[in-house]
Amino acid sequence: MPIVTTDHQVTHTSTVPANKDELVKLFVRERNGTPPGQPRKPVLMLHGRSVPVLPGFDLQYKSYSWAEELAKAGYDVFLMDLQGSGLSPRPKMDDPHNVNPAQQHLLTPRPPGFVPGPPSYPYQLTNSYSDRDELKTVVEFVLNECGTAKLAFVGWSAAAFHMGPYAIDNPDKVESLFLLAPIFPANGSSTPPSPLPQPGFPTFIGGKTGFVRGMDNETHCVDQREPGITDVAWDAIMKCDPIGSAWGPPTGFNRIRNFVRWGWNKTTAQSGVLGGSVPVLIVYGDSDTQVNTSPPNADPELNFSVLELYDAIAGPHKLMVKLACAGHSVVWEAQHKNLHHLSKHWLKHLKVDGKTQGVFDMDTDGILSPAP
Repeated sequence: MPIVTTDHQVTHTSTVPANKDELVKLFVRERNGTPPGQPRKPVLMLHGRSVPVLPGFDLQYKSYSWAEELAKAGYDVFLMDLQGSGLSPRPKMDDPHNVNPAQQHLLTPRPPGFVPGPPSYPYQLTNSYSDRDELKTVVEFVLNECGTAKLAFVGWSAAAFHMGPYAIDNPDKVESLFLLAPIFPANGSSTPPSPLPQPGFPTFIGGKTGFVRGMDNETHCVDQREPGITDVAWDAIMKCDPIGSAWGPPTGFNRIRNFVRWGWNKTTAQSGVLGGSVPVLIVYGDSDTQVNTSPPNADPELNFSVLELYDAIAGPHKLMVKLACAGHSVVWEAQHKNLHHLSKHWLKHLKVDGKTQGVFDMDTDGILSPAP
C-alpha cells in the first residue's frame, strides 16, 4: 500500500531560555504505512546532537530511509526535530556572532561583511528541561493523532539523553525503547547546573571535511559504505539548514546547537522501569568511537560507555547487539539494511533471536550470535 507522508507543525510553548514562553512550531514528519482497517502503531524517531532527523532517518536515497522501511512494515512513523536542529526553530542561531568564538574565523569571507566578535547571546542554547518538554509535546501529539495509549521510541546517539529519562518517567506511554549508538555518561550529573541558562554560546559549526573525516576514522572494512554516500548525506543535511549552507566554505556548514544536559546516568537507568515495563534494545557498531570513550575521559560528563548502560539497566528485558563493520553513522553504511530489519523484528516481537535478554553480535550477513 502507498505510504502517506505528512509534514506537521506542532504547536509548543517554548521553555528554551532564548525564546521562553513563545509559541513555536516543532517540525514533525509522519510516514504512515498503516494498512487499511488496521489500528495505527506509532513509532517516534529522534535525532542526536549534530544530524537533523530527516538526513538521519529519512534519507531519500536508495534503501537508506529507515522511516520508510518501518512504514512499509505497517507502522505509523513520526520523526521530530528539537529546537536548534533541522526544520524546527533555531532561536539566536542565525547571528554568526553566536557561533563558538573559537570557530568564527572559519566563517570568513561568508557571511559577507562578518567580523568575528563575542556572542550576542552569551549562553548555551537548550537544556534537558527544554528538550524533554518538546519531546513530551510531540508524544502527546502523536498519541492523540493515532488514538493510542502508547508509542515506541527509536533514538540515535544523544537522543538517549531525552528518550531514556522520558520513558522512565512515563512508562504508561512508552511501549519500547530502541537506542542506536546511545551516548551514556554513567557517572554524569543527576541535577541541573546553576544558573540556567549556562554561560557560553548557542552554536557550533561543522563542515563537510570534518564530517567525512569522522566517518573515515570509523571505517575499517572493505565496502563498509558505498562510494558517494557521504556526499548524499551531507547534501541532505544542508537542505535542512538554508542559513548554515550559505555560510561556506563552498560546501556550507552544519549548525549544531549547544546544549547542557543532566539526568541520564547509572542512577536513572537503575530505576527498574527500563528493562521492566519498558523493554530496551541497544544497538551499536563495533567501530563506533563515540559510544565508548577510550581512553577514559577524566570528566565524567564526557566519559561514555554503552556497555555500562546495558549493565545499569535494572530490568531483565534488555538486549544489546553489536554490528560488525559499522561506526557511529551506521544509518549511512552497508549495515543499514540489517539495522532496519533488526528494528522491525524488535518492534514486532520485542525479542532478538527469540530471547528477551542477552548480548549479541551481528555480522554483515545479518546473522546473530551470542557475544563471546
